[in-house]
Parts: sequence; structure tokens; C-alpha cells
Amino acid sequence: MSDKTKILIVDDHTVVIQGIKSALSEYPEFEVIGSAGGGLEAIEKVKSLGPDVVIMDISMPNLDGLEATRQIRKVDKKVKIIVCSMYSDKEHVLALFREGVAGYVLKDAPLDNLISAVKAVKRNGTYFCDPLQKIIRDHMMGLEGELEGGMPKDHLESLSTREREIFPLLADGMSVKEIADRLCISPKTVESHKYNIMEKLKVDSITELTKIAIKKKLIEP
Repeated sequence: MSDKTKILIVDDHTVVIQGIKSALSEYPEFEVIGSAGGGLEAIEKVKSLGPDVVIMDISMPNLDGLEATRQIRKVDKKVKIIVCSMYSDKEHVLALFREGVAGYVLKDAPLDNLISAVKAVKRNGTYFCDPLQKIIRDHMMGLEGELEGGMPKDHLESLSTREREIFPLLADGMSVKEIADRLCISPKTVESHKYNIMEKLKVDSITELTKIAIKKKLIEP
């Protein structure tokens, strides 16, 4: 069985799709399994092809990237979505952040950013390019102020000592194996702690864990 990361590229410009595909082709661990020219087609391709990662524009015919993200996450929450767009305004960035996208890079940035994003989400991490990090950080700090510290204390205090050690590592994008190696425990033990952490904090994705860790200033956005 192939352990390659299966990628679907969604953009209404063929030249953009070809450029991204060419950049990804230099990395044997990635496999582009298809492309789509709009949001509706993207949803159907997710259903039929089962990608691990979707790289998607925002402005597209039929269905924009925001609504396509919502519907794709309803189809399969395990699919990681990376936005690749010209839009860097607060409204678009925060709207997609709230929908749980795992990455957001700008089209006018070097393609290395996109490669870094794919590598990060492959490890169950997140990646937001530099100009967007301040938007997210300011947003999370605002939420922290409104909620007087983000989460209710009893949620975090319910974590065991080991779970508190593993939580920020997961939120910062480290894989189960990397955490196991660092803490000198088995991957199975890390998986068990990961499950317990997500249950106690009432989340169902690493992206949500990352949001909590940023609120609590346990990691840098």
C-alpha cells in the first residue's frame, strides 16, 4: 500500500494547477491524484478520489472556496484543506480559519510556502504563511480576552501531567512518532493520550487543539 500523501488541486486557472502540480512532482512522498476547476467539482472529486489533502483557491465558479470547505468537511473531516489564494484580508482569513482549514498560503508567495504547508499538514500540523499569522494571533488574543483566559480552567486541569506534556507537541504539529521518540514512549501510548486529550477538551481535530494552545499561549501561531 502506498504511503504517499494524495493531493487534489482545486483552481479555476489551468496554469495555476499545472504550476502547483509541477512543484509537488519534485517530492516523491506527494501524489497529485486529480484536479478540479470549481467548488462543486471539488466536492465530487473528494467523494470519488478520497484525497488526504485538498489545495484550494477561494474565488471560483459555482461554489467559492469557503462554502466548498464547509461541504468538504461534512463529507470527510479527515481531509486536510490548504487554501492557496490571493486574498489576505482579515475577513477571508478568519472565516476559513474558523472552518478548520489546516493551512493558508498566498499565491504571490514563493511555492516553497505551499510545500511547507503540505509537509506540515501531512504531520497533522497547520501552516499559515507569515502575513496571515498576525491576523490569527490578534484574533485569538481577542478571544482570550473575551473569555477571560480562553477555555474554562477545569478543561485543561482535567489533563494528566503526561497529557499536558503531549498536548502542546500535538498542537505544534509534531507527529505521533516524533512525540514518541522525544518522550521515549511508544507510539501506541501517544495515540492513547491523544485520544484522551481530544475527549477531555471536547475537540475532534488537531486544528482545534492548535487553536486552544494558541489561546493559552502554549505555542506560537
